[in-house]
Amino acid sequence: MASYNRVILVGNITRDIELKYTQTSLAVTEIGLAVNDRRKNQAGEWIEETTFVDVTLWGRTAEIAGEYLGKGSSVLIEGRLKLDTWEKEGQKRSKLRVVGERMQMLGGRGNGENRGSSGSQGNQTSQPASVEAPSATAPDDDVPF
Repeated sequence: MASYNRVILVGNITRDIELKYTQTSLAVTEIGLAVNDRRKNQAGEWIEETTFVDVTLWGRTAEIAGEYLGKGSSVLIEGRLKLDTWEKEGQKRSKLRVVGERMQMLGGRGNGENRGSSGSQGNQTSQPASVEAPSATAPDDDVPF
């Protein structure tokens, strides 16, 4: 049986990025992403629907996100779906999330996306920056937060 697990999302980050490190010094962050869908309903009226997705970034991708992105930043994420399951107070819980394997920053520096300390507005460009996770993907064990 064949299977294929790929997700491509374009949206805005919903909260400031909190970069953390595992015990083995691997960077990790969980970002919230708001993805908008605009379509017509049966009456022909345009409606806008927002889907909120949790995305986990690992390694250098997580570090770059923490350095350059913040709440409201536009970003493209490519990755795979992962179902987390756990038990809390006797209740089985589950949550579907995206493990980001590739990130591309969208928009220019004027959109709050250059959070680095350089402060230079010199070479403003609208070219998106792209970051890929290393080929050795992050472990699927529990996220340390």
